[in-house]
Order: sequence, then C-alpha cells, then structure tokens
Amino acid sequence: MANRFIEKLGCFAVLSDPDIALLAKMTAVSRRVRARQDLIREGDRPGPVFVMLEGWACRYKILPEGGRQIIAFLMPGDTCDLHGAVLAEMDHSIQTLTPARVASIGRLEVQELLTGHPEIARALWTTQLIDESVLRVWIVSMGRRDSKARVAHLICELYLRARTIGLASGDSFEMPLSQVVLADALGLTPVHMNRVLHVLRGADIIRFRRGALHIIDPTGLARIAGFDENYLHRRLRDAA
Repeated sequence: MANRFIEKLGCFAVLSDPDIALLAKMTAVSRRVRARQDLIREGDRPGPVFVMLEGWACRYKILPEGGRQIIAFLMPGDTCDLHGAVLAEMDHSIQTLTPARVASIGRLEVQELLTGHPEIARALWTTQLIDESVLRVWIVSMGRRDSKARVAHLICELYLRARTIGLASGDSFEMPLSQVVLADALGLTPVHMNRVLHVLRGADIIRFRRGALHIIDPTGLARIAGFDENYLHRRLRDAA
C-alpha cells in the first residue's frame, strides 16, 4: 500500500533508504476514523502529530455564535501541527471530512526526525512553509476576491493538490466536499455557494457531482480566479 506521507516528503528532499524505512516504521500503525470526527479540539493540549494516510480532513474554528470557519483542507500525505508542541493548548480543531486512515507520531519521535535526520527535517519544514503560503493566499481571497473568483481559486488549488498526490485523472479529481463545507471555507452562505457553482456550471466551466469535480474549461477557470500557482511552490518538487 502506498504511503503518501513518504511520497510527499520525497518530493522535497533526497531521502535515504534508512530515512524511508524510519518513516515507514513511524507510520506503520494507523487507525480508521469515521467522517466528521474530531482528531483534536481547540483548547486541548497538543498531542502527537497526525499524519493523513487516506481521506480528507480540515482545520477549523467555531465562532461564539456557532458559525464555523474552515482554515485549511488536509489531504493524504499531509501532517497536522508539526510545531504544535510549543503551544500550551490547541488554538483550532481538526476534523475528518471523510472516512480516513490516520497515523500518529509522538512528539519525541518527531524531535528525533528533526534533529537526527536532516533530509527528513528539510522536507517537513518545507511542507510547513508551503502550508503557511497557502494560508496567506486564503487570506487574500477572503479579503479581496469576489465570491466567484474565490470559488474558482479554491477549485484550482484543490485540483493541483489532488493531481500531485494521484487523486486526479485528466481534468477531473476526487473532491468529496459538500457545498456546506466549501461555503465554510470561503466565508459564504450555503445558498450563495450554490449560486456560484450554478453560474460556473452554466458557463460550462465545471461539472460537480457525487464527490468528483470535472473542470471543463481550465483556462476559463484560471482566468476567473486570477490563479497563479507559485504559492504552492511546486517547482521545489521539480528541483528535488
């Protein structure tokens, strides 16, 4: 069975056979988690680093009035809160969006990876910096892009991320996210989210059904989004 975590890290550093064997050992034990289950909640003490081996999850915060803001999507190969150990408590929650398979790496083991294995450390820190780059672009979207551009931009991003880990085929990719989930990530109401998707479908830009999205007009979608993929730093993969 493919280990997308090791595959992802191998895109950002030259991992030796012992490095790969160690990562495989640390993620050999995993657990199945149902959809919509919290892996950790805001206010909890940080625990082990979670590694998404299968399925999708999200980081989110709940507002005082009960509204939810999703602040990141996690796909297979992603890690959760590598640097969380320095915090006294979690400042956000992490929840599965689909059935998932999750491994846990203890904090002492993580420290061993960071101090004793420079190529693994390089790859881990690179992935964290890219996560921060994505968050900056999300802030720009929320503050400056209109709703149609916001939706188009997120679709472009998720497609490229999915294609990188083998979840895309041609211009189609698995996107098991409901309109409510997408709305919570983009600061829109579900009704407005539905309207925007209807506009994009009506313009023959996308087709979205049953957990999969097909991009009919990639150039048109990128133009609506004003999309520039540099923030995903995919050229780092080419260099590695």
